[in-house]
Amino acid sequence: MPDSRVALSTSSVYPLGVVGAFDLADRLGYDGIEIMVWTDPISQESGALKRLIDHYGLPVVSIHAPTLLLTQRVWGTDPWGKVDNSVKLAQEVGAEVVVVHPPFRWQKEYAAEFVEGIAQREDETGIAIAVENMFPWRARGREMQAYLPHWDPVGESYRHVTLDLSHTATAGSDAVQMVHDLDERLRHIHLADGLGSFKDEHLVPGRGGQPCAEVLELIAAQGFSGDVVVEVGTRKRTDDDRELDLAEALAFARLHLAAPAG
Repeated sequence: MPDSRVALSTSSVYPLGVVGAFDLADRLGYDGIEIMVWTDPISQESGALKRLIDHYGLPVVSIHAPTLLLTQRVWGTDPWGKVDNSVKLAQEVGAEVVVVHPPFRWQKEYAAEFVEGIAQREDETGIAIAVENMFPWRARGREMQAYLPHWDPVGESYRHVTLDLSHTATAGSDAVQMVHDLDERLRHIHLADGLGSFKDEHLVPGRGGQPCAEVLELIAAQGFSGDVVVEVGTRKRTDDDRELDLAEALAFARLHLAAPAG
């Protein structure tokens, strides 16, 4: 088996909280947890997270900074404050990666210093800050550039990138080509699927149109040692169906990460 761990994002169990994510990850056999910093107080507090780490024996592999549209007021409104708090939380719980979204277009001052600011913080802390690929916003036949410097990180000079396979569906990006183009800059994977609608669908891998299996087999063959994090939407599922979905996603990841070795 490759070195990559398969972790569960706490966003995958919403509306359950962080404790529910640890419990499901433990019972289903995941290798770790990604914490989506949210309104759940436990997601923001290192002491509570360390108690869960000790209780379940599962590491927190990454922290997802509250840089989403829906988390604009979590940890205040200063975007660099959100990044710095996320890096600090990662250091305190032993995570190696912080996932961030690129700035929104209206965050002009933040965007102007974003690339350099991310690099500076990586140098100072040793934490990999992996910028996530996003997508253009579309409505009524129109497309808007919602992110600066761009929603596609391939052409930017980030040292570390998170590849999200639901976002590639929404953007119409070629996920396999992005793996090749990013090469060693690819640090982190958000495993999900999508059918290419304007909505960010985060389907269970294998239920959409993305080359999820091909991407996993490709990164395994390349010796990828970062983490693969299941980030799927189960908000409208029953508890039993949520558990089945997350078990299926884990099995999908394990199967295709092992395929090159087979």
